[in-house]
Amino acid sequence: MVAETHTKAGAIRSKRERRLANGEITPSTRTHEDAGLLRAFLDTAEPELVLARARELRNQGFPRLQTFSPKVFIPLTQLCRDYCHYCTFSRPARKGQKAYLTPDEVLKIARSGQLAGCTEALFTLGDKPELRHSLAREELAALGYPTTLDYLRAMCELVLSETGLLPHVNAGVMTREEMASLRPVSASQGLMLETASDRLCQKGQAHYRSPDKDPAVRLRMIREAGELNIPFTSGLLIGIGETREERLDALFLLRDLQEEHGHIQEVIIQNFRAKPGTPMQDAKEPAREDYLWTIAAARLILGPEMSLQAPPNLSNDDFAELIDAGINDWGGISPITPDYVNPEAPWPMLGLLARQTAEKGRVLTRRLTIYPQYCRDLDRWATPEIATQIRRATDSSGLARNDSWVPGGVEPPSLTPSTPNLAVSHSLASITRKAARGERLSTGEIVELFESRDGDADHVYRAADELRRETVGDTVTYAVNRNINYTNICSYRCSFCAFSKGRGKDSLRGDPYDIPLEEIVRRASEAAARGASEVCLQGGIHPRYDGNTYLNICKAIKTALPDLHIHAFSPLEVMHGSQTLGLPVKVFLEQLRDAGLSTLPGTAAEILDDEIRAIICPDKLSSAEWLDVLRAAHSIGLKTTSTIMFGHVERPVHWARHLLKIRDLQEQTGGITEFVPLPFVHSEAPMSRLGQSRLGPTFREVRLMHAVARLALNPVIANIQTSWVKLGAVGAKACLNSGANDLGGTLMNESISRAAGASHGQEMPPEDMERLIRSIDRTPLQRTTLYGAVSDDLHQRSFGAPSLSPVRNTRQAKNKQTLQSL
Repeated sequence: MVAETHTKAGAIRSKRERRLANGEITPSTRTHEDAGLLRAFLDTAEPELVLARARELRNQGFPRLQTFSPKVFIPLTQLCRDYCHYCTFSRPARKGQKAYLTPDEVLKIARSGQLAGCTEALFTLGDKPELRHSLAREELAALGYPTTLDYLRAMCELVLSETGLLPHVNAGVMTREEMASLRPVSASQGLMLETASDRLCQKGQAHYRSPDKDPAVRLRMIREAGELNIPFTSGLLIGIGETREERLDALFLLRDLQEEHGHIQEVIIQNFRAKPGTPMQDAKEPAREDYLWTIAAARLILGPEMSLQAPPNLSNDDFAELIDAGINDWGGISPITPDYVNPEAPWPMLGLLARQTAEKGRVLTRRLTIYPQYCRDLDRWATPEIATQIRRATDSSGLARNDSWVPGGVEPPSLTPSTPNLAVSHSLASITRKAARGERLSTGEIVELFESRDGDADHVYRAADELRRETVGDTVTYAVNRNINYTNICSYRCSFCAFSKGRGKDSLRGDPYDIPLEEIVRRASEAAARGASEVCLQGGIHPRYDGNTYLNICKAIKTALPDLHIHAFSPLEVMHGSQTLGLPVKVFLEQLRDAGLSTLPGTAAEILDDEIRAIICPDKLSSAEWLDVLRAAHSIGLKTTSTIMFGHVERPVHWARHLLKIRDLQEQTGGITEFVPLPFVHSEAPMSRLGQSRLGPTFREVRLMHAVARLALNPVIANIQTSWVKLGAVGAKACLNSGANDLGGTLMNESISRAAGASHGQEMPPEDMERLIRSIDRTPLQRTTLYGAVSDDLHQRSFGAPSLSPVRNTRQAKNKQTLQSL
C-alpha cells in the first residue's frame, strides 16, 4: 500500500513537472509544493526555456510598458560604518573634507533635477556614519541634528516643499521608528536585501565587518516596512560570492514578505561590477548568462505583478537584452547626476534607451518613485503630507505626467514625436479595426486604447481621424451661441466645482449672484442680434429655485425671441425642478418643452460611475438617475448632448464604463447629438486646493479621450466636440486631428471654466473659429444646435458683430435668506 501511494505521488509529481515545463502551471503558484517544483525547473530547464517562461509571465503583468524613474541622485553623506568589500560609494573620513552635503547643496541638486523634468529625489547615504566617524558626529552637531537620519528627514522635507520632487530614501538599516519618522517626507523607501546568505558575513567574504548586511537584520527591516505600509524597494546583488541556491532562497524570502504585506513595489536584480581600489577589485563578475538566468528566476518566483528592475548602466551596450529575461523597469535614470554607487558606469541617454526598448517591442514610459498600484490607494500607502504631491505628479494611470501642461493654462501643449522603430501593438491594431467596423468594444479593450502611449497612442489618433473622415468628412462645425449662467449659488457641494458659491467659498473667483429674468432676456436678445442661433443656460441649484423658475426662464426668452433655440438645464436642474413641483421627470420635461425648451445639455455627467461620484459629488444625482433624465428627454423628442468631465481622481477604467453607458443609451434612444470631453480645470477647484485631485488630464489623455470616444461610440454618435476654452487653439487643433469634428460654440460669455482657473478668452468669434479650422486644411461650417446649417442671414450677422455690453450680475450677499439654507 505504501509503495502504491509513493508510485501515485511520483506520477502526480512527474505530471506537474511536465505541466510546469510546458507552461500549463503558472510558475509563481504559491504553494510549498510548487515552490519545490519551481526550484527543480530552474535547476534542470534549458536557459532559453527559463527566459521564455519569464517573458510570458512579464507580459501578463506588463504587456507593453517599460518604465523608468527620472531622478536626481543626492548623496547626502558617503561616510558609512560598514566595510562592504565591493563598495566605492563609502569613503573614509579625511581631515578637511565635509561629511555631509549642506542644505544649499542639496537644494541646488534638487532644483537642477526639477528643471530637467525629474520627479524623484533619490537620497542615498551610508549606514549611520556617526556611530563610527567622529567627523560625522562633529558636523551633525554643527548642523544642529543629533543623527544622520534626523538630518535626512529635514533635507527630504526641504526638497519636497521647495521643488515637489518626491524623495526616495535609501538610508541603510533603520528601526521601525526611524522609518515611520521618514514616512511623511518620502514617497517610498528601500533596502537591498542583497543576499540571504549568513556565510557572506564571515571573514574573507564580501560582508565581513559590515553589521548592517546581516540578512536577518535586513529582513526584519523589510518586514517592518510592510507593517508600516511603506512602498518599498528591495533586491539582490549577485556575483559577490553567493550560490545560485542562495539567490533563490533570497527571492523566496522576498516573495513571502510581499505576500504577507504587499508593500514591495519593485525588486532589483543588480550585477556585481569589480571596482578598482576595493578588496574585491580582482573578483570575477557574474557571467552574462548567469545574470539573465537570475533575472528570469526572479520573475518566475515573484510572479507577473511584481515590478522587476535591472540597471541598464551596468550592462554596457547590450543592456536591451535584459528585457528578454523578464524585466519591466529600468530603475532610476538621471539626466543630471551620475550613479554615485557605480560612478564608472554612466546612465544611457534617454533617446538610446527609448530606441533600444522600442526594438524589443516595448514603450519607454516615465513613472514616479511610488508605483501606480500604490498611487491608487494613497490613504494606505502615503501620509496626507506627501499624498498631495504624489497626486499632482501623476497621470490617470498613476504614472508620471509627461509634461507641464494643464487644462485651461496659458502654456500650449507639447506634441512630442514618437520613438522610432516602435511597431504598433498587434492587440491595439486589432481593437481599432474592430471599432472602425462599428462593433461594441469591451471595457478592457477601451482601457487598452486609453493606456496607449508613444507610437501606440499615435496609432489611436490616426485611426480615430481616419474614422472621422469616413464618418463626417473634412468639415468642422461650430455654433454661434451665448452662455448664460444665471446663478452661481448652489446647495450642492461638488468638490470639483469652482463656479458654485455657498458657505466657505468666498475665497474662490467671483461673488455670489442671481440674475433676474429681465437680464437673462437682455443677454439672449443681444446674442440673437449678434447672430447667435442658440442660447445655452445653466446654473447652480439655488435653494429658492423650483421648477417654475426654469419654466419661467423658457417662457420669458421664447416670448421675446420665438426663433431662438433654447439649449438649457442639466439633468441635475431638471431633476431639481421636477422634485420641487412633485412631478415625474418626464412630465416636467414635457412642460419645459411646451414652454420653449429645445434641447438639453448633457452636463452634470462628470463620470458615470458611482464609485467616483461618491468622491467628487456624493450628494448629486447618481449615474442611473442621470441616464434616466436623458432617456426621458429623448422619449418626448428632446435631443441632448453628452459629456464627460475627466482628469481628477478617476482612472481609465472609469472612462471606459462611462463611454459604454453613453453608447448603450444612444443605441436605445438615438437622442444624443454629440459627445463633449471636458478636461478638469484644477487651479481653483476645491478638491485641488485641498490636494485631493490630480492637475487635470495630461494632453496625451485629452487627445486620447477625443480619439477613443470616436472609436468607442462609432457608429452611434457621429459628432465629437473639442473645448477651445479648456485647450486653447493649439490643443483644439490637435484634437480636431485626433477624431473630433466640432469646435463647440463661440460662447460670448463663459463663466464655469474661467471660475475654475481657465485663462483662455470668453469668446472666440466666428472669424477666429474659421481661421483656426482652415489652418488645419479643414472646411468650416456654422451650424445649429441640431447640426443643421444656419441661414445665410444668421451667418452673415455673426461676422463683425459689435462688442458685448458689460454683463450685470446681481450680487447676492451671504447674509440673505437665499443662502441661509446652504
